[in-house]
Amino acid sequence: MGIQTFLIIGFIGLLGGLLGGLLGLGGAIIIIPSLVFFLGFSQLTAQGTTLLMMVLPVGALAAWEYYQKGHIDIKAALILGAFFFVGAFVGSKFAMRIPQEILKKSFAVVLVLVAIKIWFYDKN
Repeated sequence: MGIQTFLIIGFIGLLGGLLGGLLGLGGAIIIIPSLVFFLGFSQLTAQGTTLLMMVLPVGALAAWEYYQKGHIDIKAALILGAFFFVGAFVGSKFAMRIPQEILKKSFAVVLVLVAIKIWFYDKN
């Protein structure tokens, strides 16, 4: 894994953590599409890698299934997890200072943007 890939994965983890802490989003809504769009991960590998990042205790069995089928990038999951940890803390600090109505609308905007991107994105 090159430094550029490491930095991209780190940024994705940080962004997922920031938005998770700030808006209460599950990190997967940011991380999975980002791994697919920016790093060319397959949907299954993006999902498996994200599950491993968040593995204990919620996704342990699901992550194991993805791992057995070869759909996990362990290094990426560990980098994402470390940066997500920091990003979630920082995002939660910001969230405490933002009015609830703004957070609610920000959450809705992020969901719509992700949905539009997924709907119209076709890599095949």
